[in-house]
This record gives sequence, C-alpha cells and structure tokens, in this order.
Amino acid sequence: MWAAIGSAIGLGSIWRFPYIVGQNGGAAFVLLFLICLFLVSLPVLMTEVLIGRKQQSSPHGSFRALGGKGWGYVGTMTIITGFIVSAFYAVISGFTLGYLIEAAFGHLIPLTTANLAGAYFARLVSSPYWSVTTLIAFMLISTGILYFGVQKGIEAKNKFLMPLLFVILLVLVIKGVSLPDAKKGLNFLFTPDWSLITPAAVLTALGQAFFGVSLGQGTMVTYGSYLSRKESIPSTCLPITLAVILVSLMAGIAIFTVVFSVGVTPDSGPALMYKTLPIVFAKIPGGYFVGVLFFLLIFLAALTSQISAMEPLIAYLMDEKNFSRHKAVATTGIGAFIIGLPCALSFGALSHIQIMGMNLFDFISETTINVLIPLGGLGAVILAAWKWGIKKAITELHVGASALFKRLPLVEGYLHFTIKYLAPVVIILVLLNSIGIL
Repeated sequence: MWAAIGSAIGLGSIWRFPYIVGQNGGAAFVLLFLICLFLVSLPVLMTEVLIGRKQQSSPHGSFRALGGKGWGYVGTMTIITGFIVSAFYAVISGFTLGYLIEAAFGHLIPLTTANLAGAYFARLVSSPYWSVTTLIAFMLISTGILYFGVQKGIEAKNKFLMPLLFVILLVLVIKGVSLPDAKKGLNFLFTPDWSLITPAAVLTALGQAFFGVSLGQGTMVTYGSYLSRKESIPSTCLPITLAVILVSLMAGIAIFTVVFSVGVTPDSGPALMYKTLPIVFAKIPGGYFVGVLFFLLIFLAALTSQISAMEPLIAYLMDEKNFSRHKAVATTGIGAFIIGLPCALSFGALSHIQIMGMNLFDFISETTINVLIPLGGLGAVILAAWKWGIKKAITELHVGASALFKRLPLVEGYLHFTIKYLAPVVIILVLLNSIGIL
C-alpha cells in the first residue's frame, strides 16, 4: 500500500492538480474531480489491482491470461502509456531537482514577489542547458536506481517520506491561510461556480482522477501482482485514493492562498507551483530549510512515481522479449530520455513548435493523460466485467475482504454497478466528446 501511495502521490497531486484547477474554474472542477475519483477512478483502481493479483503477472500477461491473445495487446498499450508518462514526467521531475539545487544555494529566498518568481522560472526553463541538464540528471538517478536494483529500499522509505511530506504541506497551508486575501483563494477552491464547467473540463477531471492514482499505465496491475490473496483489495485501494485527495487539496490550499495574495493569475499553467511557493519560503521563519526540504521530498516523491512508471516496460521486456534486467532498464531509460528531450526544450528552444495550440510538452502530456490513460482504464473494466465476468470479478474481490463485504453489503452493489456500467459508460462518453463525436 505504501509503495502504491508513493507511486500515486507525486507531481500529479502537487504540481498538476493545482494548475489544472486554476485553468478550469476552481471549486466546481474540484468537485467534478472528486466525483470522478469515487465513481470511476476508485472502482478502476480496484479492478486493475484485482487483475494483477489474480494472474500474478505483468499487465501484458495478466490481460492475456484473462481475456486471450488480443487482450494482451491492451495490456501492452497500458505499458506503453506508462512509458510515455515516464518521459514527460521526467521533464517536470528534472525541474524539481533543479529547484532543489536552487533552493540549496539560497537562490529562491530573494523571490519575494510573483514577478520575480515568475521571471526566474521562465529564465531557467527557457535555458536549453538548464532544462536538458536537469532532465539528464533525473534520468540518470531514476535509471540508476532501477539498474542497480535498489528501488525496494526507496519504496520502503515511503512509510517515512509520505508522512513527512504531509507535515511540510501542512506548514505551507498554515502560512498560506495567514496571508492577506487568502480567503479569496479558499473561495476559489471551495465555492463552486458551475457555469465554468465545460465538456473539456469533464475530460480533464477524469484524466486527472486517473493520472493522480496512476491508473491506465500498467502500474497498479503490476503492484496487484505483488499482492497476497490474504490482503483486502478495497481496504488497500481506499487509503491510496484518500491520500491523493488529501495531498491534492492541501497543495491547492497552499498554492491558491498565495495566488490571490500576491496577484498571480490562477490559470498560469504548469509554472503555477514554481511561481508561488518560493514566495512562501521567502516569508516564513526558516524558509530556506522548509524550501530545501519541500523540494527534496517532492523530488523523492517524483522519483518513486518515475520508478513505478518505468518498471512495467522493464518487466515486459524481460518477460516477453527475454531482455536481461540491465538491458531492459537501459533501453527504457534511453527511450524515455529521447521522448523527454523535445518536451524539455519545448519551454525554450522548441517553443515555436505548436500542435493544436500546445507546445510539445503540453500536447504529449495532455493527450496521454486525457486519452491514453482513460483508454487503459476502460480496457481494464471491460476485461473484468464483460470478458472475465462481473460475478467472477466480485467473487475474487471477496478474497481477503469477506469481513468488509459482510459488514458493508452495499459495497458489493456499488462495485458491481460502477465497474460494469458506470465507469465504462462515463469513460466512453468523455472520450467520444474529446474527439468531437459528441
């Protein structure tokens, strides 16, 4: 569970969630995100973990064993999706590593205004040297951990690192709500204006609900394959979802109280975290140490998520293509770097290249998160509910969780309805809307 929480909690909750909330109207989007989490994402999470535990295999092997040869390709698609995630994720993770170094040298403390913080971020990411160097450094660290096989030690430390991250976020929240005009930020985050919700916002909310819990990428199927049949899948998955909600909301409070206090526009995009939090570090006692510790923890959280995103492809290359582990790791790492390189340069040297009005980083990340990841989740629920059979799936969910189902009989009805009907219908409708059919 802690390994999965470490995979789920990372830049998706702390970096991406606040900026897409800012771009999609605030509180109404937050409620939409929560609805997607409990009615779609949580059932899909249980389904993916269930598929992995049932077959004790990789996503490709698990999907193929349950559905036949054709379904193996669906499992492979989720592995490829996770690989693409690891490529663009490494870019922002590299930025976080770079900001950790900047914080350690005290370069963030003078950033006392939004203009200073925004200009500093723009100067860094537009530099090919800085953006490419941070990407290379992060890829070397994450690939090195996988190459030398020490990722289990990193995952074990999540029991310590995740609670510490909560504490640091709490410090930032307390400081944020004490700032002038912080109430405007809280209203933006918790007072909904439903007129701001658009079909595109629904798609983005669903994508974030999946991305925030590491769905559709082969990750949770892989973690499920490590799960003992004595363990309760619902009792394992619910804390993961609640942890993602808690961290996302805390990050939102910490950032939007600053946003409205210092006059940053909430729709500042991917730079939002980097434009706001340095201002807090400059204004609180011990801000230097809090800033260093914050970016250190975010870097470690990003590292565990990156390892989780790369591992399914590594396992696939070993199991299906007979690669040695070292060759599989090197292949995955080099491939992720090749895809990540133009994404890193899209903030500067390649910023003139636009696809559908987006730079390369935004296009690749948004397409992956809003289309490929929901498709992977859709494949999992259709496989479990319609190919394998919802009765067999629910029966398998009872294994290790019989006491829970006896104590809360409505849980079975909730899972039956959401896995078989609600989740697939919602995902299909949202995807049809995204390609213009609806």
